Amino acid sequence: MSFDAMWGQARSSAAARQRSTMRLNQAGGDAGGGASDYTVTSPDLKAVGNEAQELFHHLETDAFHAGAATGTASTQLTDDGFKTGSALFTAWDTWRSQAEALLSACAHIHNHLEDTVWTHKNYEETLKTNLSVEEIDKHFK
Repeated sequence: MSFDAMWGQARSSAAARQRSTMRLNQAGGDAGGGASDYTVTSPDLKAVGNEAQELFHHLETDAFHAGAATGTASTQLTDDGFKTGSALFTAWDTWRSQAEALLSACAHIHNHLEDTVWTHKNYEETLKTNLSVEEIDKHFK
């Protein structure tokens, strides 16, 4: 079948349009499966991103407030010959490392979801204006 024939069939065939439609989260996996029961909107993504940002700011403040006091205590305990001093420092260092990893994850989630919302919005606008069937058809008439 030639390209022109295939193109004509694809443009006029409702079945072809239905086959080319992406269906997410469908049961079974066949093209005729049920409709998706899961949708995510830009406001949903933005809300999750905002929650991640809020968690970041709270954690940034609250996770490290005892750092200086813990460092001082571990140094004094170590200087006084207590092995608890080095254990306290190890506990603090582990906490700090894990808190920094969580901060990084929160920032990554926020930034990624914010970028996803804007990227999706821009792609949607591009699809609406540049890739409409009418625009494509103009080039083949």
